[in-house]
Amino acid sequence: MAKNINHLAIIMDGNRRWAKDRGMQSWQGHEAGYERLKTVGEACLKRGIKILTVYAFSTENWKRSGEEVGFLMGLFEKALTKELDFFHSKNIRLRILGRRQDLNPKLVALIDDAERKTADNSAFTLALCINYGGRAELVDVCKKLIDDGIAAGQIDEKAISERLYWPGMPDPDLIVRTSGEERLSGFLPWEGVYSELYWCRKHWPDFDEIELDKAIAEFESRQRRYGGG
Repeated sequence: MAKNINHLAIIMDGNRRWAKDRGMQSWQGHEAGYERLKTVGEACLKRGIKILTVYAFSTENWKRSGEEVGFLMGLFEKALTKELDFFHSKNIRLRILGRRQDLNPKLVALIDDAERKTADNSAFTLALCINYGGRAELVDVCKKLIDDGIAAGQIDEKAISERLYWPGMPDPDLIVRTSGEERLSGFLPWEGVYSELYWCRKHWPDFDEIELDKAIAEFESRQRRYGGG
């Protein structure tokens, strides 16, 4: 059991490199990564973790080829439709974080529908960051503060937290990045300010329960001071 982890966040990196290493197409790497997410999500649920937030598609990922972007959007549609019975069977709630205005209206409708249909599920929350960027989120928070008529003197951490893509989102205890990169790439800069960081060299499709347990063990070996002595 992950005794001290309520919220785990993962930057799922390395799908394309995993595919390239095997002489496969990029889309096959993304498909393998999709299946891995289901496996890791269930593993988190079994270990008592309550929230899993994953970086699925960044605001910068639009720079990739139209074919690759289209395939990824198809995977998101699959997750929001064909997997709903799976989410209900596991009592999983879905939350989608990111700028929806740039997404296809059909996908936005599926997001709204999936969030509504799973809203009462309470065992576990899976948050998918789609068209997400940390700076974009903070810019959008500022716009909401202005739209809500909040005076400068009234702005505090609570006012900002209430206007995040997930208002009042519990801070991640641990942020994991796979595939050997050691940077956050704009992932949860507000929410992850005191998160522990763990870098895994394996590509995301190879991140299994053994690797998850290694990350949990490393987390539980650390002493978190939150700026204290």
